[in-house]
Amino acid sequence: MTRLAARRSLLAAVLGVSWQQRLLGHHVVPAAWRRQCFSAGSKAEDSAQVTPLLKHLMFKIKSTGPITVAEYMREVLTNPVKGYYMHHDMLGERGDFVTSPEISQIFGELIGIWYVSEWMATGKPKTLQLVELGPGRGTLTDDILRVFNQLGSLLNKCDISVHLVEVSPKLSEIQALTLTGGKIESELDVTSPVYMKGISKAGIPIFWYQELQDVPQGTSFYLAHEFFDALPIHKFQRTEQGWREVLIDIDPKAPDQLRFVLAPSATPATEYFIQDKEERDHVEVCPDAGILIQRLACRIQEDGGAALIADYGHNGNKTDTFRSFRSHQLHDALIAPGTADLTADVDFSYLRTMTQGRVATLGPLKQQEFLKNMGIDVRLQVLLQNSSDTAMHKHLLQGYDMLMNPKKMGDRFHFFALLPHQRLAHSDQKVNLQHSKSLSAPVAGFGELIWK
Repeated sequence: MTRLAARRSLLAAVLGVSWQQRLLGHHVVPAAWRRQCFSAGSKAEDSAQVTPLLKHLMFKIKSTGPITVAEYMREVLTNPVKGYYMHHDMLGERGDFVTSPEISQIFGELIGIWYVSEWMATGKPKTLQLVELGPGRGTLTDDILRVFNQLGSLLNKCDISVHLVEVSPKLSEIQALTLTGGKIESELDVTSPVYMKGISKAGIPIFWYQELQDVPQGTSFYLAHEFFDALPIHKFQRTEQGWREVLIDIDPKAPDQLRFVLAPSATPATEYFIQDKEERDHVEVCPDAGILIQRLACRIQEDGGAALIADYGHNGNKTDTFRSFRSHQLHDALIAPGTADLTADVDFSYLRTMTQGRVATLGPLKQQEFLKNMGIDVRLQVLLQNSSDTAMHKHLLQGYDMLMNPKKMGDRFHFFALLPHQRLAHSDQKVNLQHSKSLSAPVAGFGELIWK
């Protein structure tokens, strides 16, 4: 079950108290708001889990006061000592969630074809840097490199390199095993931004970095699959006194538990992130996503290339999406921090705004539409015809259903692309080009829909 598939259980029955009902700030919570349910409760035994990270957070709160949801997410997910992403493998059936590349090889193959298509559309530059943000287990990059290898006659004159942005020591070890067979070396030069490097099974150099800005400039094709949803968000609630930021505090009725509270007055984040024209009553903003998008946009504007973002999200219309997953089930976000994943839907309209017109954007487009435009049906039939194994047929069909079914991943995940303006003919920098019919050449995945 994926993180989003698990979300369906929330619609059927909320197993505990929503965070809105636990909100005990300085303002009265409206009855209509209290009736809404956005997060799952926890099992009774979870309530007694006082993790090392919880102790750390409680010490911090006692010292400096309530913390923002963004600070909470950053600590829970990437604390160097006890962060959720830092020291264990959370992917797959034995983990807390699965991703599309783990479900079917077809997904990664089609993404690989997308990058080859864009490389060709940009004039077949002599260098190609594949840059993936948050590569998970390395499965997606491995599938993409297999496509590159199969199209060797087309790419043989291109200098290809792989650059992985990964903060988790545990996941970088798994990526190295997937991509190089474990044949890697640590970078001993303390002045180098590269902390590990290796050679792929096909002889392509691979480098690991802590941050995007450490990746060398050059013609790059960026990939972010289920990356932006894990970046820290600020949460805001409209009240009779104006906008107030949602914070996290220690629950006075249960000293070993946390609760959501409202800031008694406007915070700097409230003043900076809430737009005057905002019509929603609850808003989530991810500043880190905005900074990353600006950096990607600047790099693509200066060096060419493209960026493909795949994640679950919305176009600026959703409100509360902050939630937690553990063992493929919804989990109370404030219980046993450090033992479960935290996530929030990506606001693609915010990403589009933060490009500041430096690049053109396409999407968001539903995953089932993108993959159908990429030829997933044809690829599935080829694989089925090439195998007589009944178990393999079952696996391929189940994977296809998970990726394409609107009730599973098909409608919940979206694709969003950043492209140089010159890639699109007669583009207006201030207009979303999702439905543009003036493409100089069809953009794979988006092109089929546009050219109908």
